Amino acid sequence: MTNQSSNRPVVLVGCGRLGSAILEGWLATSTVSPDELIILTPSDKPATEAAQARGARINPPHETLGAARAVVLAVKPAKWREAVAPLLDHLPADAPVISVMAGVKAGEIGGVTGRPVARVMPTTGVAQARGVAALWSADAGAREIARGLFEPIADVPELDSESLMDAATATAGSAPAFVYAFVQGLARAGEAQGLSRDAAERLARGALRSAGAGAETGAGLEDLVARIASPGGTTRAGLDAMEAGGDLDRAAEAAVQAAVARAKEISG
Repeated sequence: MTNQSSNRPVVLVGCGRLGSAILEGWLATSTVSPDELIILTPSDKPATEAAQARGARINPPHETLGAARAVVLAVKPAKWREAVAPLLDHLPADAPVISVMAGVKAGEIGGVTGRPVARVMPTTGVAQARGVAALWSADAGAREIARGLFEPIADVPELDSESLMDAATATAGSAPAFVYAFVQGLARAGEAQGLSRDAAERLARGALRSAGAGAETGAGLEDLVARIASPGGTTRAGLDAMEAGGDLDRAAEAAVQAAVARAKEISG
């Protein structure tokens, strides 16, 4: 699926890690044609250079923003006000603001920009069109445009309430780092059992790839566990050890709670 083009450009404001991932995903899937991309960024990035080579406009005069169909705001939460202030007199009134910033409420963004807002929280897997992106908006038009921009590069679950965005961010947006940290712990444990560091890390990475392949089948998580953890087997023994004192659930709950709490601190 590709976004339905209206020949009006999409403006990407900010091209850090997440902005670059979104840009890479768009280019890889032709979600947005390069000649319909305007990228506003204070510094050159490999992703912006690749986009420019294919026809995207990088930091053009603000007067060129008048035909924009959407603005994707991918700057740091502390910098968004100063990033959008110079743009407001040039953007069309019907161009929704699609925020991928954690912790900044739609009402706050709408109050400053005077435009409809959609909030999207994508994972960096959007770069390979394998991300997940929670979506919420009170405006049907903004929601439709946001879905069109992200559905080709991510699974896009829609949230019932904006208040759930922090939980979605912690569950998906932050979770890849939690998963990597656990896999890193498994590699260290394998090394402690006598594996070389190289072998332990390669085996742990391979296990992560295998888990990802299983997840893409669409099977339920309980079913995925059951497929590997045969009763009385080695996997079941390891799971029982993790679950015996509730350590696994406690670690997951603590990680998600801390991420949600931090998001609320950012939003004030």
